[in-house]
Amino acid sequence: MRFGGIQKTSLIDYPDKVATVLFTQGCNLRCPYCHNWRLVFNSAGPFLTEWEVLQILEDRKKFIDAVVITGGEPTIQADLPNFMKALKEHGYTVKLDSNGTLHEAIVECLPYTDYIAVDVKTSPERYTELGAESVEGLLKSIEMIKRGTTNYEFRCTVVPGFVDEETVQSMGEVVKGAKLFAFQQFVPGDTLDPAFNSVKPYPRDRISQLADIMASYVDEVILRI
Repeated sequence: MRFGGIQKTSLIDYPDKVATVLFTQGCNLRCPYCHNWRLVFNSAGPFLTEWEVLQILEDRKKFIDAVVITGGEPTIQADLPNFMKALKEHGYTVKLDSNGTLHEAIVECLPYTDYIAVDVKTSPERYTELGAESVEGLLKSIEMIKRGTTNYEFRCTVVPGFVDEETVQSMGEVVKGAKLFAFQQFVPGDTLDPAFNSVKPYPRDRISQLADIMASYVDEVILRI
């Protein structure tokens, strides 16, 4: 495992829990509005080792309820399932953040996952604009998660140009029947593509309108804006 960073305390990354957030290095997508792009491209390190991370977690065990693994994209790392298993063996509650495109990796990780958040970034046909060769893996992951027993959410950062009424309808068909869908506000600045630094986020009422569309497809929609 290659960890590019750690946030020792977070009150927002795991619902209703105090968590430590681990940031893995690398990603298989190239979303132009990404804020963590340094994790995507920094292949030289320095990186935290698994041993160093476990030591930090043990030192903070009495202060946290959970561990969140995010990125980058964690599932590109072959050692992820074994690391998550180790976290469970140490008694941690574990959340995985993923873009969901690497289906077989998701399959391997789910036995050690208490909560999974999968990004649904835009309509399937537009994923090529994010660097994806195919959405087949994502669609398989979504269906598996909906049918499974692991607690989950699907979520979308509302990026103007990638998310609108039409794309939300298409996204809704993909996640139809899901328990929970979350819309997150896009915050411009320091993005992979500098053009998105000046993109004006949607106002709250526009995002609420998009949420109303999604509400016809899923059990619950929440806003994080």
